[in-house]
Parts: sequence; C-alpha cells; structure tokens
Amino acid sequence: MVCASSGFFGQSARVAPSFDVVSVKPAPPPTGNNLRVSTGGDAGRINFSNVTLKSVMTRAYGVKPQQISGPAWLDSERYDIVATIPGSAPREQIPMMLQTLLADRFKLAVHREQKVMPVYALVAGKNGPKLHEADAEGRLGIAMGPKGRQLNGKVSLSRLADALSNWMDRPVLDMTGIKGIYDIDLEWTPDEGQPGAPRLAPGGEGARPEAGGDNPSIFTAVQEKLGLKLEGRKSPAEIIVVDRAEKVPTEN
Repeated sequence: MVCASSGFFGQSARVAPSFDVVSVKPAPPPTGNNLRVSTGGDAGRINFSNVTLKSVMTRAYGVKPQQISGPAWLDSERYDIVATIPGSAPREQIPMMLQTLLADRFKLAVHREQKVMPVYALVAGKNGPKLHEADAEGRLGIAMGPKGRQLNGKVSLSRLADALSNWMDRPVLDMTGIKGIYDIDLEWTPDEGQPGAPRLAPGGEGARPEAGGDNPSIFTAVQEKLGLKLEGRKSPAEIIVVDRAEKVPTEN
C-alpha cells in the first residue's frame, strides 16, 4: 500500500490558491421531505446549498464518492457554502481553492492510498484505435444538451479518462498505453435516471449499460468514434483517506 500524507497533496511548499470571500454555514433543517441540493454558481462565485462534505471533496479532489474513506457524517451533515472567485484566477484552480476552504474551515487533513476497487479500464478496441493525432494539447470542452452530452478537444488519453470519470459510476483509468495528443469528439446519451452515472444492463460486472435518446451510450460512442473500449474490471485506484475533519465549520 502506498501512502502520501498531505493536506494539499504537495501544495504546502507554496501558497495554495484560495477564494476571496467565503461563507460556510450548517444548512437549516429541510422542510418536510423537501431537500434541495444545489452546486451551482455564476462566473464569479460558487453557491452550494445543502451539500455534504463528501460531495464537496469529490469536486476538490476529482474523485468519486466511493474513493473517499472517512467518518459516516461526511455523508449526512449538510452545509451552505458561498465563495467568491478571485477575478484573475482561472476556473481550473477552483478544485485547489476548495481544498484550501476545506482545510481552513473544516480543518480537513487527508492522505492518499491505493485500493483495489471496481473501475472502467480505457483500452484499445478489438479492431484497434481510430485516433487522429493533434498538433498541440488544448482545452477539453463539455457540453450538456437535451439530446445528450458532448465532449471534444485535443488531449491525451489520460486526460480523456479523467474527464470520462465525471460521467461514470466508477473511476476511468487509462490503460491503453498510448501516448500523444489526439482530437476527441464524442456525443452520447447518459442514463436519464442518473445523469452521468450509467446503469448497468443485466449481465453483471462490465456489462454494457442501457441508454436512451438519439445518441449511443458512452460505451458505444467511445468504441465507434475512437476505436477504444471501456472495460469493467477491478484494479488499484487512488482513494482519499480522511485523517481529521471537524463537523462544525469555523465561523465566517
């Protein structure tokens, strides 16, 4: 087992990026059975309502809920978080800003470990990859519309796997062994019951999920457009282990 203890995963040697103004409060009890969870915001701030600490951690560390190990209250206690993003900060820094917020307000300290768990392995398809090499790496754009999801850009297959993890029910690991930068253009329809978290069709581990709509499932899109395959298996993957966290956040 490999362990790396760090509050900011190697960021302690330099000043970690942070939000300008932050308000963190325990969320008020829900009225009746109506619990509305929101993780929105606008161009200049984030505005989270009724979020659990675990859900914020998934955004801060770029992992799935099952990749976080900690006390049970991470999934039950809820908070309202509003934070202003510095005007000059790129949005790519928001995860690190969330890590800073969690450390400051919840005294969160974590370390990384490897654990064998269900994943999707991104591998070459039966007939080989159908990839078009790009000149240079660029941004990976994600669009959401009524007919499905779109993902396009010039990226490595490692970055593609990381992006696909956001739409799957388990981590996606690049196991293609293919280096380089490629033009990626995918369009698919996720399971409408759980947007971004495909439902496995009958057949068990690694079965192709059911999908509706005009576009194919993400499994079919990856295979037909890229000549790759998302294969269900068990493999070591990174998990975030909580060493310390306070249930009541420090005052604003």
